[in-house]
Order: sequence, then C-alpha cells, then structure tokens
Amino acid sequence: MPEAISTTFMDTDTNPKARTQSPGLERFLADVERRALVMAEIATRSREEALDLVQDSMIAFVTRYGHKAETEWPPLFHRILQNRIRDWYRRSAVRNRWKGWLGFTDDEGDPIQMAPDLRFATPERELQRDQSRDAIAAALSGLPLRQQQAFMLRIWEGLDVKDTAKAMGCSQGSVKTHLYRAMQALRGQLQEYR
Repeated sequence: MPEAISTTFMDTDTNPKARTQSPGLERFLADVERRALVMAEIATRSREEALDLVQDSMIAFVTRYGHKAETEWPPLFHRILQNRIRDWYRRSAVRNRWKGWLGFTDDEGDPIQMAPDLRFATPERELQRDQSRDAIAAALSGLPLRQQQAFMLRIWEGLDVKDTAKAMGCSQGSVKTHLYRAMQALRGQLQEYR
C-alpha cells in the first residue's frame, strides 16, 4: 500500500492521548485502513480526498473513542467515516454551485493524471481484471449514497445489520432496504461480469 494513514498521526506531539493507546487500537486502524480508503475513494472519486477523509476519521476516532471497548470500534469508526463522506458531499455541492455561477468547469481533468502508465506491459488477464474492477467501482459510484454506504458496510466491511444501522444513523429496516436496492442495481449493471 503506497500510503500509510494510521501511523502518520500516532507519533505526533499534537495528540498526547494517541501515544498512550493500546496496540489493539493500532491493529484495528491498520486493519480498517485499506477498506476505509476504498470506501472513501469510491464515494468521492478522488484518491486525495479519500486519503484526507480517512485520516480525519481516524484522528477523530482515536480522540473520541479510543478508550471504548474493542467490540464497539467498528460501528463507531464507520459512523465517523460516513459522516465525513456526507459532509464532503455537502461541501462539494456548494463548491460546484459556486463554480457554476462563476463559469468554472472541471470537465477535462488533469492530463498528467489521465495518461496511461507505460512502464509495465499489461497481459490480457490483467486487462480483464482491471476492466471488471473499474466496472464494479463505476457501478458502486453510481449508486445513491445511502445504498452505497449500506453495501460497503455490510458486504465490503462485513458489519452486521445492527452495527451498519448504528454506523449509518438509521434503522435496521432502512439498512436492509438500501442493501436490497443496491444489490438489485449492481446485479443489473454487472450481469456480464458474473
């Protein structure tokens, strides 16, 4: 993994509580880090934004809930992460509105970021795997936010319905409904990759 998020703030002098945390907390953060980054990246469609969201979530989690029992950590962490993602959506909507009013657009993107990496030859199997991974990411990104959250927390993260409801801040019935709708949409869009 190219970036290490969880250890970047554990040794800082700005958070004296973090230096006294248990090894269990560091293990938890290391374990959840990659999956949280994927969740945030799918939601934001930006690696840099996702890194910021996950790091902010980890810092907030350690600061507020590091003293709680380990069994409570997954839903608490994911609740913070999902709240950060929702806040990001709100800020983006306002930012995009202002850009639209001022006549700025981001249609083209960064040409350097869009350029293919020619250092490595990609065999056919790698190409197919990349295409299916991209199709899954695009399908997940196309889901409404609540369906995306329910799918990522239940299927990707493996939380049970109760913990997913706690993380999303809704009822267990809502989690089941959002997950059902997400599964239906994904099955329809990804039929050729089954």
